[in-house]
Amino acid sequence: MYTDLPLREALFQLLDVKIAPTVNKGNGRPGMTLWSIFVCGVMRLDLNIDYDRLHDLVNNHATLRAMLGHGAFNNEAYHYQTLKDNVKLFTPELLDDINQRIVASGHLVAKKKSGEALRGRCDSFVVETDVHYPTDINLLFDAMRKVITLTAQWCEERGLTDWRQHAYNVGHVKRTMRSAQNKKRSKAKSEAQQAKNGALVINAHNAYLDVARRYLDKAKGTLTQLEQRGFVSELDVPRRLEIEGFMAHAERQIDQVRRRVILGEVIAHDEKVFSIFEPHTEWISKGKAGVPVELGVKVCLLEDQYQFILHHQVMQRQTDEQVTVAMVTQAKQRFPQLAACSFDKGFHSTANQIALREHLTLVALPRKGALSKAAQEVEQSVDFVKARRAHSAVESAINALEVHGLNVCRDHGITGFKRYVAWAVVARNIHRIGALLWQQEQQRALRKRNRGAQDPPLTRAA
Repeated sequence: MYTDLPLREALFQLLDVKIAPTVNKGNGRPGMTLWSIFVCGVMRLDLNIDYDRLHDLVNNHATLRAMLGHGAFNNEAYHYQTLKDNVKLFTPELLDDINQRIVASGHLVAKKKSGEALRGRCDSFVVETDVHYPTDINLLFDAMRKVITLTAQWCEERGLTDWRQHAYNVGHVKRTMRSAQNKKRSKAKSEAQQAKNGALVINAHNAYLDVARRYLDKAKGTLTQLEQRGFVSELDVPRRLEIEGFMAHAERQIDQVRRRVILGEVIAHDEKVFSIFEPHTEWISKGKAGVPVELGVKVCLLEDQYQFILHHQVMQRQTDEQVTVAMVTQAKQRFPQLAACSFDKGFHSTANQIALREHLTLVALPRKGALSKAAQEVEQSVDFVKARRAHSAVESAINALEVHGLNVCRDHGITGFKRYVAWAVVARNIHRIGALLWQQEQQRALRKRNRGAQDPPLTRAA
């Protein structure tokens, strides 16, 4: 990318305009260059590493430092927090603009003919969030642990001793949670013993909720006391809002545990939260063998025949058929040559079939259920069958994304999730350009060896 002058100039111009456009990059103390930030962001996803290892590599790995523009005698070092703060400057929208330019350059490397139509294949997969398996009672413990520790930390800074035993308080909540968990593990078979164990389960959960409620009420009183004393720091307001946020999580979990365990209600799926730290996490069951459930957010991607990812979309609380048309129209806005696309049955709906025909010359979207005679003729056509046979290649792109960063999202919040996915798509397409260049280099070397083998040996002159 750096040696491709048109691509480099387009990239630098885009970075200069989009990142801190009102700031004069030539003034102030020296910081990371925009190129260095871009390289660090791509390497983090392509190597599937965290900031700790990235920090070590950018300061010690000779090849990576050469990519960053540092010579052998340049000892400039990067700080850990500097890396985190700068890589986060890239927004999903900026990374999408960068990706369009990278794909256009990749098509030149792949020797795509001018005016050649692009044939896409679209599929979705789950990017997991970094969360533990959720239950009502362990989510309540997570919320209470944060309420107690954050309140105690604030009290310690303000000289209050109300929470000097906060470590014991957290342990108390945890012990009552474990007691409630253990009571549910009975394997009794007789009805009498099952009824007895059911009563023990309810009593254990009642005790757990009483302990949580007592500490929650105490924390609310402490917050009122701190507010009456007056805030002394500009961080006090966001700190109070953070604690109140965890309190709201605790109130919800107390209510849901009481309704589900004690009152025997069934909690609607829409009311549930599967992580208090990553509330955008969804409970996804795709019916895969050996994978009953995945905790994360679905991502839809559209790949072309050259294995470049043209477009992607984070499907927050959306299903496949809800994003089908948007994926094609948005990809076509970025790459007007897109003329065909294949899908799985999960993307099918009658409205999607009709809408896609307005944008594509070939829609390889199989229908669900029994097929009419007209539908059979369409799905048995040569072009449709060819597109469906090539569709499975999109799994290679999904696997590559999961290997190079998207097995688990390491960033926090839905904004960080979208940025992390966008970084992974950019890194994947750059990786694909590198693979094409390496293949071309190997082919040139092979042709050179073959020419050498075919040349007649030289004879010594008489």
